[in-house]
Amino acid sequence: MRVLGVDPGLTRCGVGVVEGVAGRPLTMLGVGVVRTPADAELGHRLVAVEQGIERWLDEHEPEFVAVERVFSQHNVRTVMGTAQASAVAMLCAARRGIPVALHTPSEVKAAVTGSGRADKAQVGAMVTRLLRLSAPPKPADAADALALAICHIWRAPAQNRLQQAVALHTAKAPSKGRLA
Repeated sequence: MRVLGVDPGLTRCGVGVVEGVAGRPLTMLGVGVVRTPADAELGHRLVAVEQGIERWLDEHEPEFVAVERVFSQHNVRTVMGTAQASAVAMLCAARRGIPVALHTPSEVKAAVTGSGRADKAQVGAMVTRLLRLSAPPKPADAADALALAICHIWRAPAQNRLQQAVALHTAKAPSKGRLA
């Protein structure tokens, strides 16, 4: 499974590609950051994020895109930019028919470090260890993107089994329609 992880942001949008399957060693295929100037017009920044993500999709051809689920923060301006960059990533994937999964920050931290309250340094250290890198990816947005991809690879099989079980149960459940 090849996953593009996206840590959305308008100034720094972390991107990272990881390949592998749950229970086996994972391989990093690429990591980086799509940057936009903070003083540029919003529309131009969103286009720059789109172009950057499109380049990553072209180069790495992922089977899935894992995006950090936007959560409410005290700084509305920051959360709006994050949400807009997140939407761009989802749009780029959807345009190509690539499934998108959203993972919360605490879900990603728990998957990678074992604690949903891990700090950025702990996430970076575990990403470095899990991918057998010589140093943590910089900036933290890049490490977070890799953590998203790792989280998806590890959690997708269980999520797929749950979805299949629900679908099977729903198909077998007696209809609650009216009697004739």
